[in-house]
Amino acid sequence: MSDKVCVVAGVGPGTGLACVRRFAREGYRVGMLARRAERLAEWEKEIPGTTGIRCDITDRDNVAAAFSEIRERLGPVDVLVYNAAMGAFSEFMELDPDVLERNFHINTMGLLHTGQQAAADMLESGAGAIVVTGNTSARRGKANYAGFAPTKAAQRILAESMARGLGPKGIHVCYLVIDAVISVPWTRERWPDAPDDYFAMPDDLAEMVWTLAHQPRSAWTFEADIRPFGETW
Repeated sequence: MSDKVCVVAGVGPGTGLACVRRFAREGYRVGMLARRAERLAEWEKEIPGTTGIRCDITDRDNVAAAFSEIRERLGPVDVLVYNAAMGAFSEFMELDPDVLERNFHINTMGLLHTGQQAAADMLESGAGAIVVTGNTSARRGKANYAGFAPTKAAQRILAESMARGLGPKGIHVCYLVIDAVISVPWTRERWPDAPDDYFAMPDDLAEMVWTLAHQPRSAWTFEADIRPFGETW
């Protein structure tokens, strides 16, 4: 077991869990943050070296308590993977302001809360990595995306500001644009006739996250794009 610690914020059955497995396979001690305690307990038993902590990433105090527990049980944080996301799709005139605000708290404020906690440890050591899993909505606002795109755009700009401020201090911040339908049970049910190569596979996304988190400092990437070949862009 390595002395390195990775925190994955927003662990679900897709990309988040794949990232947990990828880092754990390399010997990292991995802290898993999510809202559903029962799933975390199952994955903690299944994957050696992992610790699941129920956390509401929109609550600053809750996040601080979760990271305090991670430090006590695992040690200071070396890598943060911010994978928490929430979307809502409706026309602009039909958009409930409360929905937009909720999504902003998850997609953007959650990154602020977890990023500040993780970066505090990384600044102590003078090294670390923060990888944010994003979306092409961070670059454009399409019809029906008024409740989602503004929050992802804010997330991306926050990550860029983090990268510029933390980079000179040894912390690599990267925004991974995922332009794809990710293969998880509910997307397979929604597109039952789609071929495998229509989807982005969580293990492949996790491999990219791993690579970005371990780039040499002389060749850091801030923004990377990933998509299946069939995706229009």
